[in-house]
Amino acid sequence: MEVREIDIASIRVSELNVRKDLEAGTEDTDIGDLSKSIGNQGLLSPITVVKLPDGKYDLIIGQRRYLACKKLGWTKIPAIIRDTMEETDAVVLSLIENVHRADVSPIDKARAYDKIYQKFENYDKVAQETGVSVTTVRKYMKLLQLALSIQERIGTSSGSAGIDTLSKLASTFENPVDQERALDAISGFRADIQTEILKRSGGDVETIHELRDQALGGAFNTYVCRGLQDCGFIPKELIPVVEKFIEQHETSGETDFEELMRRIK
Repeated sequence: MEVREIDIASIRVSELNVRKDLEAGTEDTDIGDLSKSIGNQGLLSPITVVKLPDGKYDLIIGQRRYLACKKLGWTKIPAIIRDTMEETDAVVLSLIENVHRADVSPIDKARAYDKIYQKFENYDKVAQETGVSVTTVRKYMKLLQLALSIQERIGTSSGSAGIDTLSKLASTFENPVDQERALDAISGFRADIQTEILKRSGGDVETIHELRDQALGGAFNTYVCRGLQDCGFIPKELIPVVEKFIEQHETSGETDFEELMRRIK
């Protein structure tokens, strides 16, 4: 592995690069803005490429930086050059670079997790390779079970709570038409209420509109706590028990308190 300047004309964007949707996350900044920043400050981080037998290079990390430098008219760009790299390793490397970035399409992340899973067929191994939790891996991969029309609408603005809801939607309804009907019915509610409606539907799409009407009446209003100590509706004497249960069962994200208490009992 070496670091040096290479000809921009000799670079191609690898199919293994996680970032496919270059429009994702550009509501506030785009390639033009990045070009201006690089023009003023210089390129602070080199791109990463793999050298090909024909002397050209496959771009693995730094697609937006590469495009921004091309826009500036640069003919050369600093790059970390790797001689060889297995396909899955390239996907993992690209994913690690992008996984915690809010401007990467959730579907791009989902496809990357899925590609790594295809090699290992083990969620724990995928989590180990990427440095994220098994829960997160499963949640994103669930998005690939949604209707294509819904996948096309998922953007970076969905946020973590929105991704949780969409993952729940995929788990609740297998039929694409049912998924569309359910999503249209719950649109406009907070993510936690959307998830509650899906949960209470029991996979029966015909109940969604009735549950929606109940939600409009405030039936599913929930409390959001920063921590157990902040949840005034949890008896103080039960907090240690709840904390221990959550730790033992690796409960994470939004937790239904009533369901949790039933499990503890």
